[in-house]
Amino acid sequence: MAVLHSLYPSSPNVKIIKEVAQALIAGALVIYPTDTVYALGCLSSNYKALGRLAKLKEVKVEQAPFSFLFADMSELSNYVQQFDSSTFRILKRTLPGPFTYIMKGTRKLPKPFDKRKSIGIRISDDPILKILLPLLPAPLITTSLHDKDQIIDYTTDPEVIFEEWSSAVDVMIETGAGGNQPSTVIDLTDGEPAVVRIGKGAVDFL
Repeated sequence: MAVLHSLYPSSPNVKIIKEVAQALIAGALVIYPTDTVYALGCLSSNYKALGRLAKLKEVKVEQAPFSFLFADMSELSNYVQQFDSSTFRILKRTLPGPFTYIMKGTRKLPKPFDKRKSIGIRISDDPILKILLPLLPAPLITTSLHDKDQIIDYTTDPEVIFEEWSSAVDVMIETGAGGNQPSTVIDLTDGEPAVVRIGKGAVDFL
């Protein structure tokens, strides 16, 4: 049974967030709020946790459509190839925010992602994640929590989420009702930005 932590975004308990950080470092699977929907993730450098996450999502780790969740843009250089000024302006204008960008990965991506040519990157504006992520030695690997009900794509009620996932994960952070719109996905691998999925993030800047 997972541990449930209820936090207030306006005045989060930093001690609890530090405990969650230590759990992630030790290999925990954690459900956490984002600036879009509730998400599930683990530390990108913990291979055992990655295997658990992939099994839970019924995919192979190497091929899984997971994204990297970063604390800020300063961490990107180790994971994505150098990008031009127009790409920088897009990232600077929209991050942190409800966007996932697909970018060309470096040749030094950590295993098991080292053979990927591109990766998804997220920098969330969620206040809990802004405290949690800088405490970690590596970015999180993150994926949305899809509802098994095909009519409802994303569950917003944290009690329902906990009931459904508590036997499969180790920790859940809840901050009240989640959103029901995923991030907007934009592909930046081919020069011109290409919208892959319209979500919460507006694309009127393109």
